[in-house]
Amino acid sequence: MAVPLSRRRFLGAAGVLALAGATASACANPVTSGLTGKSPNPDGLTYWNLFSGGDGANMVLMENAYQQANPTIPLESTTLAWGNPYYTKLALASAGGQPPDVAVTHLTRLALLARAGLVTDLSTLGTAEAGMTASSFTPAAWQKSQVDGKPFAIPLDTHPFVLYYNIDVAKKAGLLDADNKLKAISGKDEFISALQAMKKATGAYGGVININNDPSTNWRWFNTLYGQLEGQVVTDQGRKVVLDDEKAAKVLDFMHQLTGPLGLFPSSIDGQGVTSLFSTGKCGFLLDGEWQIPTYEGSKTNFSVVPIPALLSEKSVSHADSHALVIPVDHNRSPERAARAVAFVKAMLDNSLVWAKGGHIPAWLPVQKSSEFQAMSPQSNYIESAYSALYDPDAWYSGSGSDFETLMGSSVATVQTGSGSTAAAIASMRAGLTTYANTIPPVKEVSAS
Repeated sequence: MAVPLSRRRFLGAAGVLALAGATASACANPVTSGLTGKSPNPDGLTYWNLFSGGDGANMVLMENAYQQANPTIPLESTTLAWGNPYYTKLALASAGGQPPDVAVTHLTRLALLARAGLVTDLSTLGTAEAGMTASSFTPAAWQKSQVDGKPFAIPLDTHPFVLYYNIDVAKKAGLLDADNKLKAISGKDEFISALQAMKKATGAYGGVININNDPSTNWRWFNTLYGQLEGQVVTDQGRKVVLDDEKAAKVLDFMHQLTGPLGLFPSSIDGQGVTSLFSTGKCGFLLDGEWQIPTYEGSKTNFSVVPIPALLSEKSVSHADSHALVIPVDHNRSPERAARAVAFVKAMLDNSLVWAKGGHIPAWLPVQKSSEFQAMSPQSNYIESAYSALYDPDAWYSGSGSDFETLMGSSVATVQTGSGSTAAAIASMRAGLTTYANTIPPVKEVSAS
């Protein structure tokens, strides 16, 4: 029998839906039917994720390994569309009392789910007793998995924004050391010199970043550089705008310098163009997420990856997010089923070397520090990026694929393309952020306690 839908959980789901721009009628009635319309196997386990492509294939391998090790526990795995559609269905299913036993979330989306009362405080389910404690995880990811001082998620990985380089082009440009690895770069002047050497070697461009119709990538690049200056965008759960105009201008002017006056990056290019340019050696550097590694391995590009150097200060940070596992609130879940959910989460961590093949840095230190992962290239080259990870700020409107990223990234793009000035971009950021900050959050609760 389903438990009555509490006011808090109803408001929480409504809040998540408001952020997704969706209504209950947009989905196949997951409030009353979970997702499939049938009751889950009482002896099994249900799991939702949002992975497709290479990540999806690796997740299937992990699920198969779990099923082989636990043949008496039927695993019902469902893959949903990435982004708002996924979080919409998860919120509705949780509010309606028929959520999956385990689900994937981005850590930048976690706070809203926790404060909406839709995911479980894991300290009540024995995750610590199962060995999943702070000392076993990358510190930055573990900290982001806590909401108001309580653990609401178990981090699976860190996936940072990184610097790719074409080994053949870099060698021609004289940028490799005796071990055929990229020489250390420190400061914007050395970076510009390296880009100029790459441009001379390619006869086209020094580097590339996706600009057109990709606000998230624009935001990641801005956030990395702005974070090097220790700038903040919003505080107080998004209710206070603290954007530093001087620091933002310094970042935007540098970005424009690369795509504009110096002509080291294309000023207008989409994802397909980026892939073509880098894979064919028409540029030497690429700024992108590590999740693109399978793309370039598939194209047989001779490349490697390193953390983004400290360019605007001596502080090296990398924009990042993390995939994590949560156990949605379900008051009908038996203690035995909850224990199975915890064991499944632990099994995913133990098998996360498979997950690392997609470029991700395992958050689970027993895997991250293993000889197998340390020997994995290029993944082991940028482990430090997980320790200097800079996540989206805590705000009800921020997170992976959010309106916050769209606002910030779209403003950044105008500077990179040269269609707008630095001052106009900052004004646009501030105006949009102020609107969000002055809007009453759709989730009334401000604490997950």
